[in-house]
Amino acid sequence: MLKKISNIPFAGTAEQEAQLKALMAGCKGDRSMLMHVMQEAQNIYGYLPIEVQKMIAEGMDVPLEKVYGVATFYALFSLSPKGKYNVSVCLGTACYVKGSQEILDKICEVLGIAPGECTSDLKFSVEACRCIGACGLAPVFTINDDVYGRVTPDEIPEILAKYQ
Repeated sequence: MLKKISNIPFAGTAEQEAQLKALMAGCKGDRSMLMHVMQEAQNIYGYLPIEVQKMIAEGMDVPLEKVYGVATFYALFSLSPKGKYNVSVCLGTACYVKGSQEILDKICEVLGIAPGECTSDLKFSVEACRCIGACGLAPVFTINDDVYGRVTPDEIPEILAKYQ
């Protein structure tokens, strides 16, 4: 049995569902279009909650497990919504050695969510990533396009407060 991933209740609209159904109708049951349909569904909804995966499985006549398998295999798919501010903490080697795990832990503590989750107000989401190419600034994390380097856990509350 597939479990719900997100801590945010699904809030899809009838308009979004109509868009998805029209997209799938245009694919005329062509199972080779599954990845395309999933990408477009993520564009429509912003992520692929289990409710959307079920619609895709039914509309494309493929098992739900196949849709879920594709969604969890490819990093481009998200099973939970992204916040207005997406916090991404580099856990690449240089950053990890310089303490990025502690940075990630502090961010999660301050926001009250785990990596891969979104705050209930949809303001922040947190994810761990691999090298972002700023090794000289280790440890590094980003909030959308803003880069923060050489940070300590003690600085995290003040940095996050700028986005409140």
